[in-house]
Amino acid sequence: MTEQAILQIMDIRKDFSGLEVLTSVNFTVGANERFAVIGPNGAGKTTLFNVISGKFPATSGAVLFKGRDISSQSAYRRARMGMARSFQITNIFQQLSALDNVLAGVRSHQGLRYNLLRRPHHDQRLIELSEAILERIGLQDYRDVPAQELAYGQQRALELGVTLSCDPELILLDEPTAGMSRKETEDAIQMISRVTRDIACVIIEHDMNVVFTLADRISVLHYGVILACGAPDEIRCDQKVKDAYLGEDES
Repeated sequence: MTEQAILQIMDIRKDFSGLEVLTSVNFTVGANERFAVIGPNGAGKTTLFNVISGKFPATSGAVLFKGRDISSQSAYRRARMGMARSFQITNIFQQLSALDNVLAGVRSHQGLRYNLLRRPHHDQRLIELSEAILERIGLQDYRDVPAQELAYGQQRALELGVTLSCDPELILLDEPTAGMSRKETEDAIQMISRVTRDIACVIIEHDMNVVFTLADRISVLHYGVILACGAPDEIRCDQKVKDAYLGEDES
């Protein structure tokens, strides 16, 4: 890969009380690349995301972000550096409007706290930033709708909007289409493709249609070890990958 790497995963190993979950995991992600990590349940995908995002420290190895070793940095510090993560379970303020959810993220990213004497809706600059994000995720017409009244797929889109409010250079998407209908999934694919045109993205996803549609490259994690890494066509045709993972899904 000739593109400059924004993320480098170098010999990452993670064990929990002697139980090894990740074993010498290595890959790089380009500055504008959509990179997918697939594998069976129990392969270590979520643990890998937790190590990358800073929730768990690696047992050994290094995580480099924009050329800097961030292995000892907290999740908060990594977020401040430009790394953002969405979760498999929707994580938004259900009683707040779509706008207020995004606005809360925008204010937090800019280090602003709630002020009783200065209502957040009085800052037109922040409102415009938040509305631009809502337009990117296709929720501009639902600006004032409480999150709990949005359809499930729209709630997942809103969560991505909150992620984008941090102005990230890399986003980690943990099963972004989990629980969606076919139509919601199709809409999510288009939306993710649109908002990640100029942002690096690492995706964990079980839906192979989503993976092969979105990803520039795919890494197959098989019980803590990278089994294969390459372009979608290479992964689709790899016999080791078919035997270990894809065979059942494509049969």
